[in-house]
Amino acid sequence: MTLGTQIAWDDTILPFQLDRSDIRGRVLRLDGTLDTILSQHNYPPAIEALVAEAAMLTALIGQTIKMQWKLSLQVRGDGPARLIATDYYAPKTEGEPATIRAYASFDEDRLQPDAPGFEQIGKGYFAILIHQGSEQKPYTGMTPIAGQSLSDCAQAYFAQSEQLPTRFHLTFGKSTWTGGSESWRAGGIMLQHMPKAAPQVTGEGGSGEGGLLSAQDLMSDDDAENWNRANILLSSVEELELVGPSVQPTDLLVRLFHEEAPRVFDPQAISFGCPCSEQRVRDSLSIYSARDIGHMTTDDGRVTADCQFCGAHYDLDPATLGKDAVDPGD
Repeated sequence: MTLGTQIAWDDTILPFQLDRSDIRGRVLRLDGTLDTILSQHNYPPAIEALVAEAAMLTALIGQTIKMQWKLSLQVRGDGPARLIATDYYAPKTEGEPATIRAYASFDEDRLQPDAPGFEQIGKGYFAILIHQGSEQKPYTGMTPIAGQSLSDCAQAYFAQSEQLPTRFHLTFGKSTWTGGSESWRAGGIMLQHMPKAAPQVTGEGGSGEGGLLSAQDLMSDDDAENWNRANILLSSVEELELVGPSVQPTDLLVRLFHEEAPRVFDPQAISFGCPCSEQRVRDSLSIYSARDIGHMTTDDGRVTADCQFCGAHYDLDPATLGKDAVDPGD
């Protein structure tokens, strides 16, 4: 593959469907975008890995939402890895890239540098929020932290909250081009059984961890056979096929699922994006009184704010903030 072709698939989500198995899915490449997300911070490797996995899951899941909607993924725990937060913003107009951002909050004093990041989340929850506009209350669904990875949590979420059998196969890490600099490379595939009108679920609890539902609890007969076959085929994928420059996503789908009649749809470009701005900071402080603003004012007589996602720093005159603000243009 030429470098130009390889770059064409970077930071792209390719939706597809397996017509003979009633399964849909997405192939993801998240390269320069992931590099940009992680370069905003100086995370320890365990936290970097969590943010990378969460960003990939968010991109794969977010691609299904409607134009102009926003999807957020949050992982909260009582361990040293306290919070992983990501946002996916659907394109505002057709043809534009979707945008994504992510950050983590962690307790550096308690973090074990050599331990896997997932083990350091502790007890908590995995949540997905879908924002449908300013006039609509966001949809929220959550499940307990379960399994051995964030991908396992996402699979449990879809089985429990959406009753949709779902599988993620992700790989990511740093690589170096010959004569170039080190950068992040990430690729993954998501499989999801098409929704049924009436999922076959009993009230007896599931076979997953802690009684959560799993994919096996949601299917039977031909559906279960098709699902198991597709998962076996997916398990044969190699890491270099997902992140390397040698196999295009379209060719990979044919290699893995040629007997399932794969059909691809238009790819969706994705890039790093953070909608924070000085005006948004001002708007968020507009509900506070002058007295409240006074409590936020530093010894230098300024109100400051930092964006956790992109690191932007805002330094504002307190007299221009809150309900009693003076127009900064006066």
